[in-house]
Amino acid sequence: LTVEAIARRAGVAKQTIYRWWPSKVEILLDTLIADSEKSLPVPAERPTAETVRDYLRGYARFLADDPAGKVLLALFAEAQHHPATAERFHERYLGPRREQERAMLAHVIDAGAVAPSLDADAALDALLGPILYRALTGTNTPDDTVDTLFETLLRPRTT
Repeated sequence: LTVEAIARRAGVAKQTIYRWWPSKVEILLDTLIADSEKSLPVPAERPTAETVRDYLRGYARFLADDPAGKVLLALFAEAQHHPATAERFHERYLGPRREQERAMLAHVIDAGAVAPSLDADAALDALLGPILYRALTGTNTPDDTVDTLFETLLRPRTT
């Protein structure tokens, strides 16, 4: 993925791309933010234990199948080698998304729907980390694996 290829595909000059975006990373971040809001929104309106489970399953599918999921993986990889990319990635995408995920989880904890064995951030890391690792290594995460993570780490309450 290069700015030249983006410009060619868009049918514009490379200078046009640089007029709107200072770097390839900023293009990818804008794309990721817009596409993930559509393809993988974080449940905000009265989330339940089941919507959290569905979000985790959706995250696994997003990384495996969605072009924006591939952008997310590419940015994770790029951030490992470039501190400026890591900073922008955290500032523009990872930080705000984590705030949304933390709010989702806090709501279901406060409602008594789950009783995580870890604090919210550690629980999110333990839930999302294996899914991300599998995607980065080219392996899909089946729903039953997501369900096991969910059941083990969040300990949903039965009513």
